[in-house]
Amino acid sequence: MDIIFDTARIAANRHRALRNNDTKAAFLLDIAAEELGERLAVVERTFEQAVELHGATGAAARAAKATGKIAHLTRVESEKGYVTADDTFIEAPLEDIPLEPQSANLILAPLSLHLTNDTPGVFIQIRRALKPDGLFLAAIPGSGTLQELREVLLAAEVEMTGGASPRVIPFADVRDVGGLMQRAGFALPVIDAETYTVRYDSIFPLMRDLRAMGMTNPLAERSRKPLTRAFFLRAAEIYAERYSDPDGRIRATFSMIYVSGWAPHESQQKPLRPGSAKVRLADALKVEEHKLKQ
Repeated sequence: MDIIFDTARIAANRHRALRNNDTKAAFLLDIAAEELGERLAVVERTFEQAVELHGATGAAARAAKATGKIAHLTRVESEKGYVTADDTFIEAPLEDIPLEPQSANLILAPLSLHLTNDTPGVFIQIRRALKPDGLFLAAIPGSGTLQELREVLLAAEVEMTGGASPRVIPFADVRDVGGLMQRAGFALPVIDAETYTVRYDSIFPLMRDLRAMGMTNPLAERSRKPLTRAFFLRAAEIYAERYSDPDGRIRATFSMIYVSGWAPHESQQKPLRPGSAKVRLADALKVEEHKLKQ
């Protein structure tokens, strides 16, 4: 397994964000929570045992409860400071799913699965923790997220030092996530993406928001050399040159991949076997059939 992320750095970033408690910077979690809640609301069933994985603010847990479809919800977090006295709580690091096999009917993962080294293993753990016909809902930052910042930091570093090191983490695309769902054994997977554009006065409030989200660079191969004020001033200039609107404000892209999948169960719909169709496609489409030449 390749080690992409420094897990100690991730824990430190998240702890600092928790301590500072900047609620305005939680807008991405709020967006994800609202979307997951809406998707849960249209599922025609109730869930006796639900789990929220590393939801930080608990917004996804609250949105799920508001649907009236959950009897009991447990929050899994890396430290106790994320939860309230009324929450049922299990402490665990990001990559561990501390649930018994087939113990949950619903698992929610809002904005945490992009920071795992063994992401396929985490998906498999989630599927095993679900009871048959249990539902998995997730929001995962996807490809295109912070693409402007990635390009700007790279350009500034190349210009000023002649080289570059990774400054923004890699994000999966929809196809990658679909492959993870299939590999983990989920049935009836549905994966789609939404893109959100957030505008800032400059690169500096964007960087402050990322810090408040616990999203400063956690890459294992990151440079340990501190960046200078001159570097960030030049990066701000490049950002404004390339990605500003007529009013001078800059754009930052956040792509969100939304995922749903079910633990397999015999009651679920299954694809027909090849050759089992009772009506020819040509007849259904009311067109003339032409055999291919050999």
